[in-house]
Amino acid sequence: MNIALAKGILILGMINIWRHRLRSTLTVLGIVFGVCSVIAMLAIGEGASFEAQEQIRQLGSQNVIVRSVKPPQKENLSAQQSNFVSEYGLTYKDAERIRSTIPGVEVLVPSRSIRAEVFFSRRRADANVIGTVPWYLQVANQKVSEGRFITEADMDRQANVCVLSDPLAKRMFPFENPVGKNLRIKGDYYRVVGIMEGTGMARQNPSSGESLLSLFIPLTTAKGRFGTILVNRSTGSISAEKVELHQLTVKVKELDLVRPVASVIRQILDRTRKQVDYEIVVPLELLRQAERTKRIFNIVLGSIAAISLLVGGIGIMNIMLASVTERTREIGIRRALGARRRDIIVQFLTETVLLSGVGGVIGVGLGLAIPFFITYFAQMQTIIRIWSPVGAFAISLMIGVIFGIYPAYRAAMMNPIAALRHE
Repeated sequence: MNIALAKGILILGMINIWRHRLRSTLTVLGIVFGVCSVIAMLAIGEGASFEAQEQIRQLGSQNVIVRSVKPPQKENLSAQQSNFVSEYGLTYKDAERIRSTIPGVEVLVPSRSIRAEVFFSRRRADANVIGTVPWYLQVANQKVSEGRFITEADMDRQANVCVLSDPLAKRMFPFENPVGKNLRIKGDYYRVVGIMEGTGMARQNPSSGESLLSLFIPLTTAKGRFGTILVNRSTGSISAEKVELHQLTVKVKELDLVRPVASVIRQILDRTRKQVDYEIVVPLELLRQAERTKRIFNIVLGSIAAISLLVGGIGIMNIMLASVTERTREIGIRRALGARRRDIIVQFLTETVLLSGVGGVIGVGLGLAIPFFITYFAQMQTIIRIWSPVGAFAISLMIGVIFGIYPAYRAAMMNPIAALRHE
């Protein structure tokens, strides 16, 4: 096919589409919404998956996290037993056993978490006071943005010093530098010596007690000031919990040792307690599970969005079949003037590809815009991979070809004499 003939077929196709522009516009909408939904849904899915995986990565792929978990209370407790001290969770002896018996352990970080009100001048905040050790930063994937972190000297002296998380620093000191200021916690004053970065384990892992509003103090200070017994007051009763450590973060030397070390830790803890009052979290396993979930999620979202493209393709086939019936006489005249069946097929396929192509372009534009608005207004991260709009547009062209073949073939197979007699 020469260039002049191809150009003529293209111009004729555009004229036919423009002649029925309202009908063509309504037909194209199916492709537009299909392509748009494919790109937007995949972008939302990619963003949600990325956030989940980032949170897991912040925990450390070489870390094994052991947390204290309160076991369920027995149902036969009477009302008179409402005042009691329940003892559970991890202990300093557990930390020492893990450190001394497992050769693959590189760093072990114990920590305690106490919920308390923090005061500065007239400002207050409900925060997590986290007692930890100076080498906490080696497992937290986080840095100090200003000042310093807890030191060995602070641990030895049980110093009243603290390091604030970035959100807590902004809450308590919106107009001034917190470093050097004193915060009050349960009657004691703590000097602020540093501020953490806005990302990291303390921000990404609220379930471990390290919430957005948190501050870090030496573990020895937490033990001396708050003790190991936490009192809970509720209407009509007072209960207390004795917990030495709320979390142990174990960093292993090599990635291949993560699962074996987690298994050994579970065996050590099971031998030393009568009830399961702990849980083990392996971020590496969570990360791999998140990656598998991402693939499944993308397949499901892509399949749902592909249904819209299928509906759009059916709409194109329907409108092209109607067009073949309306243009029967035109087809007869063209055949009488020497047009071959191949020319008729090419003509109608060109029109269907034009329809689906225009719909694909508009759909790609909307599909790129929608994630932007979602991120801007809903503060939800979206990620557009380059293959998403390219693939969606390619599929829209394929839809045009696939669903245009039958109408084009039907037009080409018409009897020229019968077509000329058609009214």
